[in-house]
Amino acid sequence: MSQLFKAFHLGGHDLRNRIVMAPMTRARAQSHTPTESTARYYRQRAGAGLIVTEGAAISQEGVGFANCPGIWSDAQVASWRGVTESVHEVGGVIFTELWHVGRVSHVSLQPYGAAPVSSSARQALKSHAFGFAPNGDAQFVPASPPRELSTEEVGRVVNDFAAATANAARAGFDGVELHGANGYLLEQFLNPSVNRREDRYGATSLTDRLRFVLEVVDACVARIGSHRVGIRLSPFGRLHELDAFPEEEETFLALAAELGQRKLAYVHLMDQSSRGAPALPLGFLAQFRRAYSGPLILAGGLTRESAEQLLGDGLIDLAAFGALFVSNPDLVERLRHDWPVASTDPAVFYGGTDEGYTDFPVYSSAQPA
Repeated sequence: MSQLFKAFHLGGHDLRNRIVMAPMTRARAQSHTPTESTARYYRQRAGAGLIVTEGAAISQEGVGFANCPGIWSDAQVASWRGVTESVHEVGGVIFTELWHVGRVSHVSLQPYGAAPVSSSARQALKSHAFGFAPNGDAQFVPASPPRELSTEEVGRVVNDFAAATANAARAGFDGVELHGANGYLLEQFLNPSVNRREDRYGATSLTDRLRFVLEVVDACVARIGSHRVGIRLSPFGRLHELDAFPEEEETFLALAAELGQRKLAYVHLMDQSSRGAPALPLGFLAQFRRAYSGPLILAGGLTRESAEQLLGDGLIDLAAFGALFVSNPDLVERLRHDWPVASTDPAVFYGGTDEGYTDFPVYSSAQPA
């Protein structure tokens, strides 16, 4: 019997199935503000049990992508409210992902052209932000050299996450997902190859290495409750020049235990092996499952078959799909009925108009895939 299409209770909400639409940057929010097209895009995909929106920057400082949405201003909150209302009208459940890219940014995206900030001043030499060229065109540009946040500024960033969480609640989101994956700011504190600090947020001890992430979690929980806060992690991920380190497994299992004590809505793991990173070590998912007692989501190259296997084995509770949702707004029904799945075109992922965004047909009107 299929597990994928069974209902699931999450954070006070009854999800209609166990399929999650994973967060995906689409870069179609001019001036960092969602549009009517944003609302249409998510409404079209509300057949998912849970939608997690693209990352919404918690502040201008947190931006690393031109035309990505933000959630730091009243105007942004009002525009996001149109998105959440549109999804709720058709019975969907929607969280937003809260994002601070840290060092993976460019001076053209920062307030007053300032340097990006990070756990330390180590530059991501091979990474790119989606910033602005001298002629004003949005394009991929090398990440700028960052500066290290002072101890006091770390506390200010924690407050920025908390304020964005409160804004998400005002916008009508059912909850928030903290972006702790893919080499962005939270993970820049977890990984000693980036975190060269010598204060209480340094990476020389496990307690200090986890401190920033847990302070962010606790501050957001204080605003809207633990049942409305999730977090995304990418253990053993290598995006944006994260290096392996000896205590990597210990770090993520210790973090799992801490998050379990906080009774969050969920933890969302990203397996980056589909993006060229090493696969999760054999047995790690089962170890994480034992350490973390709450609902667990997995994303990264899943198929219906692999998702069903993981659900059936009790290793995960929900299965997240990303790129397939771009070209298949009715992905849930396609999977349910074994209908053909339309292929994705990376050329339309970032930026542009409604073409390649809200114009994909559902299967009943689609050409054979």
